[in-house]
Amino acid sequence: MSSKFHDMLAERSYLIADGATGTNLFGRGLETGYPPELWNVERPDDILWLHDSFLQAGSNLILTNSFGGTSFRLKLHDAQDRVEELNHAAAVNAVTAVTNHRDKTGIDAIVAGSIGPTGELFEPLGALTPDSACEAFTKQASALSEGGVDMLWVETMSSTEEVDAAVTAAKTTGLPVAVTMTFDTASRTMMGITPQQFAEQAVALGVDVLGANCGIGPAELMHSMTGMTATALAANIPMVAKGNCGIPAYVEGAIHYHGTPELMASYALFARDAGISIIGGCCGTTPAHVAAMSAALASRPAGVLDEDDMQAVLGTPWADVQTSSDATDDGAGGRRGRRGRRRS
Repeated sequence: MSSKFHDMLAERSYLIADGATGTNLFGRGLETGYPPELWNVERPDDILWLHDSFLQAGSNLILTNSFGGTSFRLKLHDAQDRVEELNHAAAVNAVTAVTNHRDKTGIDAIVAGSIGPTGELFEPLGALTPDSACEAFTKQASALSEGGVDMLWVETMSSTEEVDAAVTAAKTTGLPVAVTMTFDTASRTMMGITPQQFAEQAVALGVDVLGANCGIGPAELMHSMTGMTATALAANIPMVAKGNCGIPAYVEGAIHYHGTPELMASYALFARDAGISIIGGCCGTTPAHVAAMSAALASRPAGVLDEDDMQAVLGTPWADVQTSSDATDDGAGGRRGRRGRRRS
């Protein structure tokens, strides 16, 4: 399959993705609970600033500001009838940022249309049906495609049903499709899916990229990635890692992430040594973190992953979560942790 994404990935050994959306927009005045997607039309200059900041930091793949762009998520803000408008605007903003950056520097980048979870539970646990989910995702994917994105990016998923619905919808556009899950509950998703189970599903769905994002911190993210590596490599499917910038903590009335640029740079090197082709950040990751990651990857050649060294630098994964061999093998015990968070 030929596409801008595939062509660019074939030209280099890795791509650098962007970082967080919400965390960085908070610094521009976004209030907690307010949907960033509305800023695509209300404050497009701030969205252009965000995209440009990551492009200047070295990102050659950026995600649109459309994570909560399904009718289900927008309904929480009485904007369910604005799916096409907001997602199309998100795509146009990102494409504009890339075009402006290319005109100034001669450096191109990929625009990936972000598609996050609906926030609903599927039957019988909730009221969401496969048909209604697929319809909502299709409407979002179509608007992003019409806005000019280069690929679709299904992210932060926790259930196999939602992965199936979102990927099926994304593939109707004919664009390349990436899909990531969030493993934040003792090496499983909130709905109990292991990295290997997810990788097998993603391969069967015929996605172009698979991986993990968000979760707890870079140590846990990399632990999850090692659980899908064999399946992805055997199927010759590129992997993406977009880890949180350390572990969040509530300090003086706000959420702060402990990860330094140096920590994220180390994480990026370990990710590349693990065979991961697309490396970026999630919650808490600023352009400064991405710049450090970009510099580290450019200055050191790829090597062989040293898991002991990785643990010494990034920390012991799931150290703050009760785990057991059963937690990975059959889900009996040890499965308590944090619920997935939006890409902030």
